[in-house]
Amino acid sequence: MTERPTLAEVVTILDRLYDPRWAADWDAVGTVCGDPDAVIGKVMFAVDPVAAVAAEAVAWGADLLVTHHPLLLRPVHGVPATTPKGRIVHVLITHGVALHTCHTNADSPSGGVSEALARALGLSAVRPLEPESAEMLDKLVTFVPTASAEAVIDALAAAGAGALGDYDRCAFTSTGVGTFRPLPGAAPTIGTMDERSSVAETRVEMVLARPRREEVVAALRAVHPYEEPAFDVLEMAPLAGDRGSGRIGRLATPCTLQDFAASVVAALPAAASAVRVAGDPDKHIATVAVCGGAGDFLLDRVRTSAVDVYVTSDLRHHPVSEFVEHARPGSSTPALIDVPHWAAESTWLPVAAERLARALSKQGTTVEMRISDTVTDPWSMHLPMS
Repeated sequence: MTERPTLAEVVTILDRLYDPRWAADWDAVGTVCGDPDAVIGKVMFAVDPVAAVAAEAVAWGADLLVTHHPLLLRPVHGVPATTPKGRIVHVLITHGVALHTCHTNADSPSGGVSEALARALGLSAVRPLEPESAEMLDKLVTFVPTASAEAVIDALAAAGAGALGDYDRCAFTSTGVGTFRPLPGAAPTIGTMDERSSVAETRVEMVLARPRREEVVAALRAVHPYEEPAFDVLEMAPLAGDRGSGRIGRLATPCTLQDFAASVVAALPAAASAVRVAGDPDKHIATVAVCGGAGDFLLDRVRTSAVDVYVTSDLRHHPVSEFVEHARPGSSTPALIDVPHWAAESTWLPVAAERLARALSKQGTTVEMRISDTVTDPWSMHLPMS
């Protein structure tokens, strides 16, 4: 029988894929309810933690519900079952369903919401529309008796070193000879007082996020067999990262705005909300910008970027009106396509599920996955004005 992971193990993977440190400071991400030691056999993914989704999770027998939107974004003083959100918490806890949220921490990274939307629309050569500053990295180099090298690598990895993308415990090792002479007052693990010693040692190099520096160095000191371990901490030059707001990509075959808008509708799950378009239907579309969720904060960035159209959600009248007014004779302002918020972000759900399944498989565990069938777009119909 295949081993099942605990909630804590699943959350550790989700936090590695969608680090909570990437969330906006106003956001509320992470585990809302659930026992870290509970065994997880079934995981459901959904955009919204609404009552209908909670009921679907319970009916399916889910042990964990992972949603994009938070249930408790604004602070509360209690969750009585007399309130809508409180009822959802009580339903989940009563039926043993944990709830975990990946919101803005899942928007910007590779494998995140905006990238999933770009891929769903058939874009290639995808890159961030507004790149974030690259993560500041250190490299730790230490020298350890060869027999202890694996234990040191394990301890450093547990403290956060050696994590690169979808890989962990990444290290480079090489062997050599270390020499030293213990002086009076020393308590050497190897060697004799006041005599020169030579020891077969392994050089270990591991990369780490700079905020984890103290934790990793502390782990090294705790596990290293030497009284005075030798190590270097090198600050690495920042490189362009793959995280950022929105995405830009290219269509394999350029087309008109009208045809591209039709392809957007076909690529997204059906919802009662309307897809709105601003721009000349015959406009040539080759380069596309997208942002999953509410993307009007990127309109100025889009306007100054070499894109033909911007696909996002929740665009408001005045920002759109001002955006299209920037058009001048002989210039080309990007077209806009406003799609239902839920539909755009639904494209991330199968991506997140597949990444979690792959990571669990690597550690020898597995769960059943399900993408929620519940359409949580809040609008029930739309009526054309013409």
